[in-house]
Amino acid sequence: MAKKKAEQAKMLKITLVKSANNSIQKHKATVAALGLRKLGQTVEQKDNEKIRGMIQKVQHLVSVQE
Repeated sequence: MAKKKAEQAKMLKITLVKSANNSIQKHKATVAALGLRKLGQTVEQKDNEKIRGMIQKVQHLVSVQE
């Protein structure tokens, strides 16, 4: 029973709200690594340290819902 709850990790809804066109190359790569391609696109990612760090780097370009 405990394993099932641990496997159901929280998910984050990440939406690209500002274009990455005029951003530095690192930010463009981070947005692409999150799976975002078009303005207004929303993706779901697992809530972990790796994804949280990526979001922190491009927080001015994305919106996050838990």
